[in-house]
Amino acid sequence: MGKSAKRFLVLAIICTMFFGAWATVRIVKAVSFDMNCHAYIHRAAGATEIETAKVELAKAIEYIEENNLTEGTVSIFLKNPRNDVGFWYGTLKSAYKELDTFSEGVTQLEKSNYLMRMRESFLEVGLPDGISVYPNNVLYFWWSMLSLIGAAVFYILCYIAYDNDWD
Repeated sequence: MGKSAKRFLVLAIICTMFFGAWATVRIVKAVSFDMNCHAYIHRAAGATEIETAKVELAKAIEYIEENNLTEGTVSIFLKNPRNDVGFWYGTLKSAYKELDTFSEGVTQLEKSNYLMRMRESFLEVGLPDGISVYPNNVLYFWWSMLSLIGAAVFYILCYIAYDNDWD
């Protein structure tokens, strides 16, 4: 194997390692977001009591506010309304405010109806795609693209250099 092929191989391995690091960070951030926010939203949506839903939703909202996930969009190129962080956050906040207005005298039917409506609302709105790495979505996009394309280009150049005996 010539010097050029070895250099290209080293660069390809470095790019592959950068891509692996990107994948690892994305997975860790996704799991962290799921444990610290999405799980609480899911528990609030599945709650059978107003107080339980309120406590679980408060935990999720606290995480959202601590991590500044309150406005903007997670989209990079096409601004899809589904990825509007402000709308998602507003929906959660308004649900919490409404949970906070329930009094002791409310009937079980009214509580059940509201909890069902809240569950449907959360399922309908969903999570914005890429929220776990927001507001650094552009950075993560370029990190993945450059490392993946770099690895592919350098592996191809390594093969060509090896096959043609470049020195």
